[in-house]
Order: sequence, then structure tokens, then C-alpha cells
Amino acid sequence: MKTIAIVGRTNVGKSTLFNRLCGRRLAIVHDRAGVTRDRKEAIAAIKDISVRLVDTAGLEETTSLADAMWKQTEVAIQEADIVLMVVDARSELTRLDGRLAGGLRRLKKPVFLLANKCEGKQQTDGLAEFYRLGLGDPMPISAEHGRGMDLLYAVLKPLCPIEKTSDEVTDKPLKLAIVGRPNVGKSTLINRLLGTDRLLTGPEAGVTRDAITVPWEWKGNKILLTDTAGLRKYGKVEDDLEKISAADTRNTIDYAEVVILVLDANQPMERQDLMIASRVLEEGRCLIIALNKWDTIQNPKQVLTELKYKMESSLQQVKGLPVVTVSAKTGFGIDPMMTTVFHLYKLWNKRVKTHQMNDFLRMMTEAHPTPIARNGRRIPMKYMTQVSARPPTFVIFSSNPDQLPESYLRYLSNGIRDEFGLVGVPIRIHMRKRENPFANKPKKRKK
Repeated sequence: MKTIAIVGRTNVGKSTLFNRLCGRRLAIVHDRAGVTRDRKEAIAAIKDISVRLVDTAGLEETTSLADAMWKQTEVAIQEADIVLMVVDARSELTRLDGRLAGGLRRLKKPVFLLANKCEGKQQTDGLAEFYRLGLGDPMPISAEHGRGMDLLYAVLKPLCPIEKTSDEVTDKPLKLAIVGRPNVGKSTLINRLLGTDRLLTGPEAGVTRDAITVPWEWKGNKILLTDTAGLRKYGKVEDDLEKISAADTRNTIDYAEVVILVLDANQPMERQDLMIASRVLEEGRCLIIALNKWDTIQNPKQVLTELKYKMESSLQQVKGLPVVTVSAKTGFGIDPMMTTVFHLYKLWNKRVKTHQMNDFLRMMTEAHPTPIARNGRRIPMKYMTQVSARPPTFVIFSSNPDQLPESYLRYLSNGIRDEFGLVGVPIRIHMRKRENPFANKPKKRKK
């Protein structure tokens, strides 16, 4: 599969083109320049050809952050088979356009010049200036409206042969998301896992904006590793771009399978951390608490004791959430953390046989009988079964399920975790009414 890198100045429409070719909104798009900072990758199907697309940070005037962003773009250009340089047809040619084109001309690979934002004849007529870049005919397109996509397909098809599909069943990679407040070390942790500076990091908060997914393997296990923008308290978020980034992070949580909530060990489990943890558990995802910067802690026993108290008092919906101590800077605790990820993932997929569930239900009701219903009798529990995994979900049938209190359901939930080893994963129990099989049968007539 060919890799195509999309490059250009800031705010020329690279991310809009990336989303257009992918067929869905994967990269954040905003009027503000310099929204994209890390390189973002995705598989795109352009009619009958499949390619790996790479969205990159826009070239801008030199700053420490801009230099780091440009290094990421250079890597994308080096690894690409084809490069698409995007310019803004509505604006004049700039020095940065010329600088980028000069580097691309020296490449021994196909480079195509795309003049974006050509919604009208006025923009199309003004393309002559872009011939000065020395990259051949500028291709008029409108990424926002889909104009010029057929022309782009025509030039890409000869370079991207249609690959034969394989009938072999491949193991799906585990979807692992790294979340947390800004500046707790999420991107640094992922760079440590990958063994390379794949993601931008810096002392300032909010460097990451897009959710960046990177394919990775750990001891032969395939993983889709996703870095996310830091989540601040909702009331403090006034910038609309930060709101979009936060929504992107929440969307990542919803589609993840295992989520690592990274905390700064010097400020563990603040109110915002509890809100993020609750969101993960409400979505039924596996949650691991990672205390980062552990190498800077002087009183580890006290930190763990305080953290355990906060978790027991504020995250009662899941008993035994795993806590790991790590240092993204030194690499301490990385292997134990990943071992915990796959252990929790296995429990999240676990299924219990129905006869085991009914033996468990009988044992629990004998040890602690159900409350008395309004009719003066104890609430009957007919039988129990597991209806799905991911997370483990159970259904109990009863003739009057609406009268069973939440406290008794928590009693059963804790019992399931202890009996079947489901400690640390969210589980769900639903009550359903068992229909009377004789309720709608017609009465027999007397002879």
C-alpha cells in the first residue's frame, strides 16, 4: 500500500483534504492557522485504490514548536511514496511556499501541486503564479466541496496499483487510548512506548490537539495506540478550538477498548481526573490509572494511600481499579503497565456459562435474601445469564424487577467480581420481567 503525505503552509486546507479523502472527519479543521501539530495517519479508499494518508503540520515561521512540528513533517515526507503539496489559490505565493517547493523538487518521488480553495472561476484563473514553484501544473481543487477529486484520482491511480484482498483472518489490534489532564506526560509516555519521538512534546500545556493513532506491537500483540488532547474542566474551556479537541478526546474514549488515565503523581486524582475516569467507566471501557513522574516522588506510600482513599470514595462503580506507577522519562514501569492492559482486556472479554451464573445467583440469594416487595413477599429471582461481553453484561429475570433496589444490584455486582475474577472491569446488570407463559392462553371450555 502506497503512502501519501499531504504537506503545505498552515491554513491551506490540508486537514480538510485529508478528511475528504478519508471519507469522514478524522482531523480537526479550524479557521485558525497551525491547528495540526503532529502527523496524523489513516487508511483511505479513493474509489478503487487504497492508500495510507498522512496529514502533517503546516510550515510556519521559525519558533521552537514550529521547528519540532517541521521535523515531524520531514519524517512524513521521507517515508512517503507520493507527496501532495497544497497551496491556497485565494492568496499570493509566499516565501514559505517557495522554501517548501524547493525541498520537494529535490525528491526522487512523485510530487503533485494542489491549488486548494478553487470554488470559483476567479481562483482558477489566478493559478499561473504557482508555476513558479517548479512542480508542474497546479491542480485546481476544492477539498471542502469535493471539486477536483476525480482529477486527483486520475493521477494517483497509475502510481497506486489495486491490491488483491486476502481471505486470511487477521487478529484485530487492541484499541488503547491514553487520556488525562494537560501536561501530565501523555505524549511523552507514548514516545517511550514507541521508542521514538513520534509525538510532539513540550513544557507548555496543550501541545497535542488532534487524537493521534499509531499502529504498534508489544511482544507480538497488535495495538492501535491513541494519544489525545488534555481535558481541562469544562467550565474553564472558553476557546472553541479546545472545545473541538476535547470532543475529539471524548470520542476516542467512546471507541477505545482499554483506556490509560495518566495522572501526575505529584497531583494525583484531582476532580477533573475523577470526571474523566467516570466517563470511561460509564462507557464500559477498561480503565487503568497510571501515576506518571513516579521518579520524582519522595513519599510513595503516602501518595498511594491517598489515591486509594479517593478512588474508593469517588469511583465506587468499579471495585479494584488497577493502579500502576510509571515514569515516561526513564521508562520505569512500562512492561508492568502493558501486562496489566492485556490482563484487563482478557477479563473484559470474559464469558461465564449460564449454569455457573444460576449457581452463583442461588448462593447469593441464600446468603442475603432479596428485599420484600410491596405484595409482602420477597422479590423472586428466576434465573440469570450473561448476554454479552465487552463489558461483561448480565440479565436477571424476575416477575417484578422494578422493585429491586440499587443496593442489592451492587451486592450482586461485587459478588460477580469476586466469584468470577472480574475485578477491575466494569460490569452491567439489567433486570427484566419474566412473562407469565399462561397469561395469554385461552381458557378451555367446559364440556
